[in-house]
Amino acid sequence: MSRLESNHFFAMDYNVLLLVCIAPVVCCYSSGQIMDSCKDMQPHHSGLRPQTEPAPYTITTDHSSYKLGEEVKVQLLALGSAPFIGFLLQAREVGGQSPVGSFELTPGAAQLLICSQRPNSAVSHRSESVKTSIWVTWRSEASRDGKPIQFHASFVQNYRTFWVDVTSLVLTFSGGSTSLPRPTLTSSTTTSTIESQHASPGKSISSADCGITKMCFSRPSDCDPAVSVDCYFMSAMMSSPTDKTIRYEMTGPSNGYISFGFSDDQMMGNDDIYICGKGSDGQVGLHHAFSTGRTAPQAVPLGNVSDVRASAQDRVISCSFTSMNTISTQRTKGFNKTYHLMFAHGPSSSGQIQFHAATFISTDKIDISRPQIVGKAGWSHVIKAHGALMLIAWMTTGSLGMMVARYLKGVTKGHNLWGKDVWFLVHVAVMCVTVAATIIAFILSFSHVKAWSKGAHPVLGCLVMILSFLQPVVALMRCGQQHPLRFLFNWSHSLNAVVIKTLAVAAIFTGLKLIDSTLDRWLMKVMGGFVGWEALCYILLEVHLNCTVSNTDTLKSKKITVILLMVLFCLGNCAFLVALLVGIGTS
Repeated sequence: MSRLESNHFFAMDYNVLLLVCIAPVVCCYSSGQIMDSCKDMQPHHSGLRPQTEPAPYTITTDHSSYKLGEEVKVQLLALGSAPFIGFLLQAREVGGQSPVGSFELTPGAAQLLICSQRPNSAVSHRSESVKTSIWVTWRSEASRDGKPIQFHASFVQNYRTFWVDVTSLVLTFSGGSTSLPRPTLTSSTTTSTIESQHASPGKSISSADCGITKMCFSRPSDCDPAVSVDCYFMSAMMSSPTDKTIRYEMTGPSNGYISFGFSDDQMMGNDDIYICGKGSDGQVGLHHAFSTGRTAPQAVPLGNVSDVRASAQDRVISCSFTSMNTISTQRTKGFNKTYHLMFAHGPSSSGQIQFHAATFISTDKIDISRPQIVGKAGWSHVIKAHGALMLIAWMTTGSLGMMVARYLKGVTKGHNLWGKDVWFLVHVAVMCVTVAATIIAFILSFSHVKAWSKGAHPVLGCLVMILSFLQPVVALMRCGQQHPLRFLFNWSHSLNAVVIKTLAVAAIFTGLKLIDSTLDRWLMKVMGGFVGWEALCYILLEVHLNCTVSNTDTLKSKKITVILLMVLFCLGNCAFLVALLVGIGTS
């Protein structure tokens, strides 16, 4: 063998050896064919270990028990904003290591696997697509002895981050058999229902010992549910700092449900919620849920909850229970944390909760393990100031500045002050106020929340802030009046103003939607009328501006009409603004 052939041979041999060595490292299971993981539920990502903190995922079922041959609907659900790309799901007897029963799929990103030589005994992903919810159907084996079973799942968030052997609540065997499927989980408010007990919590819930042994939160402030039926009340009392057991109470008048929750901020979304409501059979039950925004909350297992007492007397719904569950939101988990308290109540239909009729939120974050009376409820003054400033900036001063530049430029032609046109000085003054108010509102909101909130509102607000800051900067660098390229500045300046105005209106709508808890959405309707009033005034002024005149008297009359329309606009604008500011102040 020649020296050249020898070198070529060793180079090929080295490449083959390299491929053999790195094959285990690059091996992945994006296709979901993970039969090697059936026994230990591990994804076998080389050199990596599963997460030890609580998983941001849960397994829920539409049953708390099962019969032989019966179908059980199972859901894999991502809590908050933590989707998963891979998963493995099995059903096992409690204490067992082998899968039992078989799965059937609903349309989705899942496939059936053969584990322990049992066809369809496990479910996994098909691809690395992002998933937040997976529904499957499990059927018990009619030939087996009925034993308690539990669903086990592993979740892969990314290659390095995964959780192994996340479990559901235990499903007990209720005996008998069935050939008919049970209905699916139709309400996002319940995973298991606890019937009303003979002991009525409504008679025993009171404000006694508030601030002494328990934390209390109510509306009206300091009301006593034992005395007044119009009292919305919740309390929390920790038995001892060591065992982390908390006794919760909640009561209030409602024709459907009452609820309380824990949040990292005053915005709805990523909240841990307990709901006390009437089911389709009229019985009152306790349910656990997690909200992901201003939509129906997602059901989660009731968890480690005991001594549940629920009742409905006249129109007052009450629940009390003992819980060892950790409080879980998107950014924080555990006990001895501080949270904003939220209380909401509203109607229900066929056991499903509807949009709340009213809600109140604690101004400050509360440590529920410390006995106290939470006296204030509502949006913080900082958030209210943020909303008020944005309204003043982009529904009053900003609108006035744009109208002055558009419609009063010709009317005040020849009127100067300090060597500048009057319209220009007014325009600059009100737009400087607008930009300053926008910057202050932006700083207030982010300094108060100290985090990025989900939804369109913060995105729109940031865009308004950026474009508002650029507007005066570009104006300072504009070319002279007689410059041949001056038209480029004029058009870009006007277009940017229209874009900012549009984004600001959208941001105000989304912001009002977050704080408008009125049943008829009063703030949203007033804002809609505000926008309609501005549009009407713009149309009238634009039509009048484009009307041709033939003599001096007509021109003078046209100027007077423009001024009158501007005055009318300002009066209507102030009326809508005051109504919205009052609404924000009382929200």
